[in-house]
Amino acid sequence: MDDRFRFQTILFFFGVGGLILIGSLMRYQLFDRGYRQAAQDRTLTTRTISAPRGIIYDRKGELLVVNEPAYELEMIHREIDPDMDIKAFCELLSIDQEMYETLMDRATTRSYFRRALPITFLSNIDPEDFARFQEHLHEFPGFYTQLKNKRSYPQPIAAHVLGYISQVSSQDIENGETYTVGDVKGTKGIERTYEQELRGEKGLEYVIKDNVGREIEAYRQGSLDASASAGTDLTLTIDAGLQAYGESLMRGKRGSVVAIEPSTGEILTMISSPTYDPNSLSFGKQRNSAYLSLLRDTTNKPMLDRSLQAKYPPGSIFKPILSLIALQENITYSRRKILCSGKYVINEKKGFSQGCRNHPMPYNLQIALQHSCNTYFYQMIREFLDQFGYRDPGKGLALLNDYLDAFGIGRPLGVDLEGEIGGFNPPPQHYDDLYNTPEYRWRSTYILSLGIGQGELELTTLQMANLAAIIANRGSYVIPHVLRSFKDGGGTLDRYQERRRVPIDSVHFEPVIDGMERVISAGTGYRAYVPGIEMCGKTGTSQNPFGEDHSVFFAFAPKEDPKVAIAVFVENAGGGGAVAAPIGGLMIEKYLKGEIPKSRLSVQERMKGIDLIDTP
Repeated sequence: MDDRFRFQTILFFFGVGGLILIGSLMRYQLFDRGYRQAAQDRTLTTRTISAPRGIIYDRKGELLVVNEPAYELEMIHREIDPDMDIKAFCELLSIDQEMYETLMDRATTRSYFRRALPITFLSNIDPEDFARFQEHLHEFPGFYTQLKNKRSYPQPIAAHVLGYISQVSSQDIENGETYTVGDVKGTKGIERTYEQELRGEKGLEYVIKDNVGREIEAYRQGSLDASASAGTDLTLTIDAGLQAYGESLMRGKRGSVVAIEPSTGEILTMISSPTYDPNSLSFGKQRNSAYLSLLRDTTNKPMLDRSLQAKYPPGSIFKPILSLIALQENITYSRRKILCSGKYVINEKKGFSQGCRNHPMPYNLQIALQHSCNTYFYQMIREFLDQFGYRDPGKGLALLNDYLDAFGIGRPLGVDLEGEIGGFNPPPQHYDDLYNTPEYRWRSTYILSLGIGQGELELTTLQMANLAAIIANRGSYVIPHVLRSFKDGGGTLDRYQERRRVPIDSVHFEPVIDGMERVISAGTGYRAYVPGIEMCGKTGTSQNPFGEDHSVFFAFAPKEDPKVAIAVFVENAGGGGAVAAPIGGLMIEKYLKGEIPKSRLSVQERMKGIDLIDTP
């Protein structure tokens, strides 16, 4: 047999085999209805698996934010059977037909609604309803169940710090931020600042379903599936116990409290009052009504973070800061005596004067701080502004502006929470616009109120607490922050480790600190005194032309090696020594000693009993 014949024989058999194979395929695919029907009855579906958001802890490891399972129902509108049994659908989910129509209308009128894309139809389904509906899911094509996570708060505290999450908007999706319809993102607080770390990465499952939507099996035994990756857990600088205690003291009051660890800039507590239970804004049937109720309270504004977003005249707590700056510029000296007759005379001939109150004669700076002598600081600010000549107070004010900027006044400090405002450090141009005329220019006597922390000067409570930390550290500070570390081993950001210094020589801090110690031991802040704790502080009364004055206090303790610096601002509570100082003293005692002794419980109950607001 020659080679040519052998080749033709082999080719013949291959050809016959190929024809047989093609014929079989044609029979299965074109003529055998059973195989064709089986292929049509099986559908490959892609299912997204939500990633659990990172857990949030306080500085001691106490849980602040956790995840709980949330059952949701999504729909793809174009797949819904127009003849489906709506009555049975509603009974399975324990809703009525009116609610069904409302939910359908709400879903289909959203800006990001697309008929071919999944969109949330119903959130937070009762677990029993969810299980019952799951058994009948195949009866309702176009609807798909989803297991997601919702945020829960074991301790209903620190709402403004923690923030909340919301469903993403169409703008979030269009901006290419890797979100899809139905995703959630941090909207306020820590949830927003550290969204990228907290959100995690979604997973993906490929599932084969039959023609009525029932799952048959995982595609390729799940070899192509990708598991969801949980977000990074966070440890905050907040002390949950101190936060809860402070919120109890501030209940019934408008205002804020901020406490900082001076050596690190870590925020121990950040309270804005009135506050709200963060659980009320977790996804659920009550969320929308709770959110609207909070927004509609325009009197108390519980959604406003007063620690970061409200600015106030600091009152007399500004006097220690002015003292440090005046000492640095040699405008005054610590042993200087300024006579005070109960008023500060501006122009004796015209009878212009500013009031002071009865107190011992300020023979030095320490006594002036101890009794908060206005006359002493009117004279100090006047001399500072006029140091380049009384005809040019703007030059002195510009120098003061530079110092105040270094102290973090008039600008955001850079805390890791969104929405921080800068307050107001009034520049010369402000008074040029306010007072100057073609015939006459303003003088230092026009703005003497700056010397006692009044007038146009405005600070946030966070800035006030940072000032106390600067004095406690004898001239340095770390930008206040609420993130302590990432649970995966990462530390805080570099900017929250850098130490900054104000341009004041360290020698000038001691007389000011001594004066602040006397404020607590035998001065205007005596109600903040805590036995066994060497505390330094200053009271203030922030004048309010629209009602009762505001109560202000800042302090740090202990005097040597300080562990806590605090600022308390209570709106419409009168003098600083009456309400703000006792609250500050109690919080320092709680933090340093761990508890309030029986001898001091009467002070605690008196502060808790003060109610200055009307609850709508």
